[in-house]
Amino acid sequence: MTRHFMTIEGQDQRDLRAVCELAIGPFDDETLKGQGVALVYERPSLRTRASSSTAVHELGGFATFFSDEEIGLDRRESAEDVARTLGEMYAIAALRVRDHGVFERMRAATDDRLSLINLLSDAAHPTQAIADVLTIAEHFAGGDVTAMKGLEVAYVGDATNVARSLCVALLRLGVNVTVGAPDAYQLVAGGAEDPRAVQGGGTLRLTDSATDAVAGADVVYTDAWVSMGVEAETAQRRNDFAGFSVDATLMSHAPHAVVMHCLPAHRGDEIADDVLDSARSLVWRQVFHRRSAMIGILRWIKGESND
Repeated sequence: MTRHFMTIEGQDQRDLRAVCELAIGPFDDETLKGQGVALVYERPSLRTRASSSTAVHELGGFATFFSDEEIGLDRRESAEDVARTLGEMYAIAALRVRDHGVFERMRAATDDRLSLINLLSDAAHPTQAIADVLTIAEHFAGGDVTAMKGLEVAYVGDATNVARSLCVALLRLGVNVTVGAPDAYQLVAGGAEDPRAVQGGGTLRLTDSATDAVAGADVVYTDAWVSMGVEAETAQRRNDFAGFSVDATLMSHAPHAVVMHCLPAHRGDEIADDVLDSARSLVWRQVFHRRSAMIGILRWIKGESND
């Protein structure tokens, strides 16, 4: 059966744990020997491209990069026709897309023959979530994602695709999550990746106070206030997020917490230099584990077992 990795919500508990274990377990260079992975990027990314291409190479395959200018999803060519073309030449396509609905359209167009990996969409960022889980598990639980239960994670800022996938992953692993965001930027119910629909596991709490969110946290996580595509809202967002910057003052309410950020960071906005560059920061381990996450996902896609 063809496997896809489009959301965290779409993976059952066993597969979620298998991906994490395969990400840090021993591997060789035979998994993708002689096989190619198509990397289709409607949106640019330093870390995603570096981690994806490196992971494919380390597993014995080769990666072919296609930019937005080359592909032009639904402009130069329909998403369905792009999928049909890639399906004739590749077994796996990993994509960063503006519209999450593209994945189901591609899946249907190729009769489920082409494995799809979501490297980012407007609804979810599941590969980042796996990297974040690996980073937290490494720091607090010796790498064992099953031993994270009871940790307290605070997400502060704009609760977008990164927050949604991160929350779903952590909640399902028994981690308690508090999201601190202004009401207009808070998590809403519904969509392809819905933390508010997670049953069991950790608890989810929403607040409009950054100070309340981080109090007693083990991890404080933030992301850019101004994401790709909303640059025109920069001034308004800086005003709306006043008081939500992860700086020394905010971190004084979480004296034992580590700090995480998926990058790129807008230093001086959502996070201060002296916090991002401090000994409490796990940001560069997150970068390292972007590669780990892709290795785990690719191995799982190809049917490797963690048993």
